[in-house]
Amino acid sequence: MAASTPQKLSLFALTGMVVGSMVGAGIFSLPRTFGTATGPFGAIIAWIIAAGGMYMMARVFQSLAERKPDLDAGVFAYAKAGFGDYPGFLSAFGYWIGSCIGNVSYWVLIKSTLGAFFPVFGDGNTVAAIAVASVGIWIFHFMILRGVQQAAFINTVVTIAKIVPILVFILILFFAFKLDLFQANFWGGEGMPEASLFEQVRATMLVTVFVFLGIEGASVYSRYARERSDVGKATLLGFVGVTALMVLVTLLPYAVLARPEIADMRQPSMAAVLEAVVGQWGAVFVSIGLLISVLGAYLAWSLICAEVMFAAAKSKDMPAIFATENKNKVPAAALWLTNIVVQLFVISTYWSQDAFTLMLSMTSVMSLIPYLLVAAYGALLARRGETYEAGQGERGRDRVITGIAVFYTIFLIFAGGLKFLLLSAILYGPGTLLYFWAQREQNKALWFERPIDWVLFIAAVLGCVGGIYGLATGNLTI
Repeated sequence: MAASTPQKLSLFALTGMVVGSMVGAGIFSLPRTFGTATGPFGAIIAWIIAAGGMYMMARVFQSLAERKPDLDAGVFAYAKAGFGDYPGFLSAFGYWIGSCIGNVSYWVLIKSTLGAFFPVFGDGNTVAAIAVASVGIWIFHFMILRGVQQAAFINTVVTIAKIVPILVFILILFFAFKLDLFQANFWGGEGMPEASLFEQVRATMLVTVFVFLGIEGASVYSRYARERSDVGKATLLGFVGVTALMVLVTLLPYAVLARPEIADMRQPSMAAVLEAVVGQWGAVFVSIGLLISVLGAYLAWSLICAEVMFAAAKSKDMPAIFATENKNKVPAAALWLTNIVVQLFVISTYWSQDAFTLMLSMTSVMSLIPYLLVAAYGALLARRGETYEAGQGERGRDRVITGIAVFYTIFLIFAGGLKFLLLSAILYGPGTLLYFWAQREQNKALWFERPIDWVLFIAAVLGCVGGIYGLATGNLTI
């Protein structure tokens, strides 16, 4: 792509970018995911917690982008600056492999969507589904290697494909709204297992992380804004708009169907809900929009996954081989490793009871360690007063914001439960080999010099061993 002066973006264009980066595959799965966990009351509480927590995370990202503009290597740069090389590596690795798993969820959702019309694909994890997804992975891989970038018109088509079915879904369900049914479902409905409000809310937390992933991208566009103040406004407008869409997509199905019916639907459940209300054309309409949206998003995130590994290698947090580019300026080695990992995870879905939910939850959990380290770095700056010399009032405000963000991410790790911590440790443990590889290239010591690094490493290894043992004995299921 030829170098040119970047076009300055209006508030409307910036807001559109925020919306486009946040609305992904997750929103199409919300009705069943929430229907399984809770009723409307629990869903409202869950969205208040999630929206509050993720907005605080967005404010942390925005503040760090302004206060530390030199740290532009990626999310993991903040972890490295604040806590050292090994936590920085863990952040980079977690963010990268979380993005890879997110790409797997796209393929599962595509095949599950087609499974509604072609039973051979089942819920997206049959042999036929895995075979077709594998072909798709490598078609995209070789397209990207040839230098195929996301053109502006593809972005436009994908954004329309995302938003139009969602708006039509909301509009139709507004007209089909049955107050008595909504009231019957409000406190949890009949025919569902009893659970405390805390357990109901806890069960929804990982999906709320998944649908908010990408909120950190808002600050990336700041240098293109006509007015610097527009960045904060666009973040808020985009965030509020997307949150409103997700809340409506979650709550309105309770007004047209009983909760047990919603909980029993196949994914993507938005298509299944609309089919129950208007007939098969509703499922077809949502499914076409979803397929276009997800394929476009997959292309974008394939590039992002490779770029994360590439940036980490450039900053010497990953082995140098992943910082190499081919003649088309594509980070080829990083792309090869990314798609080999995606391929292995796609094959692993064959043994999963609910492949989409598993991949969604794993993507969220792997993202939480990087998010926690970012929030903690923001809190560290505010506590020390670093970069706050001229604005002590801002320091007090940021201490509150970062404190809430730290508490929220720790709560999410707890809410995810021991199962997903152990599954994530199975990835973090062996992943540390890449850290030792990078250290050896730089002629650095292959052992840890700080106690905190040893604690993190031992926790990762013990968690890895415990997770593998749990899978082998059947005490841990996927």
